[in-house]
Amino acid sequence: MPDSSPSSSRPPQVGRRTLLGAAAAATAAPVVLGSASRAAAAPAPRKKPRALPGGGDLGPNVLVFDPSTPGIQARLDEVFRQQESAQFGTGRYALLFKPGTYSGLNAQLGFYTSIAGLGLSPDDTTINGDVTVDAGWFNGNATQNFWRSAENLALVPVNGTNRWAVAQAAPFRRMHVRGGLNLAPSGYGWASGGYIADSRIDGQVGPYSQQQWYTRDSAIGSWLNGVWNMVFSGVEGAPAQSFPNPPYTTLATTPISREKPFLYLQGSEYRVFLPEKRTNARGVTWGNGTPRGTSLPLTQFYVARPGVSAATLNQALEQGLHLLLTPGIYHLSEPLRINRANTVVLGLGYATLIPDGGVTAVKVADVDGVRLAGFLVDAGPVNSPTLLEIGPRGASRDHSANPTTVQDVFIRIGGAGPGKATTSMVVNSRHTIIDHTWVWRADHGDGVGWETNRADYGVVVNGDDVLATGLFVEHFNKYDVQWFGQRGRTIFFQNEKAYDAPNQAAIQNGSTKGYAAYRVGDAVTSHEGWGLGSYCYYNVDPTIVQHHGFAAPVRPDVRFHNLLVVSLGGQGQYECVINDTGSPTSGTSTVPSTVVSYP
Repeated sequence: MPDSSPSSSRPPQVGRRTLLGAAAAATAAPVVLGSASRAAAAPAPRKKPRALPGGGDLGPNVLVFDPSTPGIQARLDEVFRQQESAQFGTGRYALLFKPGTYSGLNAQLGFYTSIAGLGLSPDDTTINGDVTVDAGWFNGNATQNFWRSAENLALVPVNGTNRWAVAQAAPFRRMHVRGGLNLAPSGYGWASGGYIADSRIDGQVGPYSQQQWYTRDSAIGSWLNGVWNMVFSGVEGAPAQSFPNPPYTTLATTPISREKPFLYLQGSEYRVFLPEKRTNARGVTWGNGTPRGTSLPLTQFYVARPGVSAATLNQALEQGLHLLLTPGIYHLSEPLRINRANTVVLGLGYATLIPDGGVTAVKVADVDGVRLAGFLVDAGPVNSPTLLEIGPRGASRDHSANPTTVQDVFIRIGGAGPGKATTSMVVNSRHTIIDHTWVWRADHGDGVGWETNRADYGVVVNGDDVLATGLFVEHFNKYDVQWFGQRGRTIFFQNEKAYDAPNQAAIQNGSTKGYAAYRVGDAVTSHEGWGLGSYCYYNVDPTIVQHHGFAAPVRPDVRFHNLLVVSLGGQGQYECVINDTGSPTSGTSTVPSTVVSYP
């Protein structure tokens, strides 16, 4: 096992989330010189680089188990000890289980740790035991349990209920829990998650203290309660629509979805499965056995290791290979350029891209069917104008039959050290699906301050017909989300305004007090959102007033359902919910102000 990074051994920093829960290149070719009487010869032709191989070993930080592997529990525990409190450490791990049955395991997951089965169906890989996330490292507070995932496993929990007490960037995908699921930490302390997709929970899901949650295209036995904002789309067994009391937003189906690509074994061969697009989806994709879609052999992927250059990654892409990013940290001196339709970039174990010198980390052309999934982009200390671009400016092609998907792609500015980016994610291509992202300007960790990790804008959508399912965007200096494309839709939005604003003047937006968390552009004529929440906690200056959480043109086809704003413990206040509509938050009671329908 690699040594823990220095940062992994630091005590946890007690940031605002403690209080939130309480509130509820190539060189030139040589020139060949002739005699003095002759002109210089032409430069020698540059040799074409040797083709890169596809496939290969997954590297030391991908741990693969089968039922006969000795010492599985000890190995799991070893990884957990390293990663449990390494919130801004450099360790990255993927724990992969070959199809079969495993008994007596408790896989506790720390930071940057992913666990997954290697079957085509979750039921191909059964753990008689638990996959646990708890919050002992942080005194029972689960609001910083970020960056970990579970995927493609069946669980038979030891006591009948599995514990998954997480916050943002912790997806629970393609899981079958043959029992219940508890989303709160031991002792029912504070929690701030979360996301479930394509999963079946046979028993009850108990959020308890979870403040917000989004569940998509799944099946559940029942759902216990809600705190502020619980959203369901395409979920069999979901509670009925009842916002704001209880705060359930329920859509019978998800308009468009396409599940995340995943690694699996066909015999002894690794392949990547690409699920097909569904419309008006409801329930899991794997309920009748083999899911629908296509697959690619690993030989069609460049299997990248940390330390590889951006030039090599781009050579692989230009060569026609897909990318599999094995766990670790990748420094990029130039953007990854994805110019070929249907390219897959899949990360394992929270593979992390850091753009150096202010470059953009990833640029996607205006092409069909690109799939980006399972990696983290961490801003570098030199300001990047953008970190992730889906389509160039002015992109206008129709991708409705085969959209680009961005799934479990997370963006961070600051926290692991100073980072800056003017805009984190820009979506220019039409019909893009953003399916679970957390775009976060850090409010705690290293390199954090109003100007230290400056980041004005979180997500900017310019493309038409873009759908977001599970949009988490927090703490930007100005607008968190700006949406300029037509016919955009968002199902579930979670936001916190930047806590560290020094004073009212720092956030003043012309004559408006503060920048909206979610702004729809003035020229937009059609837009719709369901289950959107914004919270403020202006602890540096609690007298700051935020006029509203949401801003949009008043038009009949610009519609919102089930909006809320919350002032956490009276640290700052909202005057309205959307535009000039909705009651102000007041006092220190941390009670949401809601608008059920707008306009």
